[in-house]
Amino acid sequence: MSEMKHPILEKSKIIKATVIALVVGALLLVVAVLPAEYGIDPTGAGKVLGFSKLYVPESNQTDDLGMMVSTSNLPLIKLEKAGSGPDVARPVEADFPAPEEQLAAREDETTVIVPAGKGIEFKINMLKYGTMKYEWTTTNNEVLYFDFHGEVKQKEEVKEVYFESYTISNSHNMVGTFLAPYEGKHGWFFRNTSNEDVTVNLRLKGQYTL
Repeated sequence: MSEMKHPILEKSKIIKATVIALVVGALLLVVAVLPAEYGIDPTGAGKVLGFSKLYVPESNQTDDLGMMVSTSNLPLIKLEKAGSGPDVARPVEADFPAPEEQLAAREDETTVIVPAGKGIEFKINMLKYGTMKYEWTTTNNEVLYFDFHGEVKQKEEVKEVYFESYTISNSHNMVGTFLAPYEGKHGWFFRNTSNEDVTVNLRLKGQYTL
């Protein structure tokens, strides 16, 4: 049996390969790792190649964590909280046909101050099948409990007003589109459980009146 002869690398080739590996590693560190992990981009290549977009500042991570901590202690919202109780009958006015002509389209921006430890409502008037786009956010990302709901316009005044809840949650921001299921008042109830007033910034666009 003949003996196998293993190739022996020359010392100069080993050194050359090691130097190349170190250079490539250094380039990856400067171009990819530093921009993506630490937001440091000394050459500008990280921005050009898109690695800088992967960097998330530590302050943002802290804010997100703080938001998670602040909402984790809030009570769960149950189905029973949505709308009027079973003892409040749905009024016949809710099933009236939609008008032939809707309200004129408009756009508004306003603010609502929700006092510390209290709740407040903001509502608009809409006709049946009127449409609206909306956006609201708290100024400093404070989390509020809210109930986005609507009340049927009734011919006669009643002791207990019938209403339906469209969305109930705890948040600092909400965006959406809305189709009024009946004529009446539609809007938000905000509740602030903190010790400081909270400002809600509202944007509305659609067929409604204030």
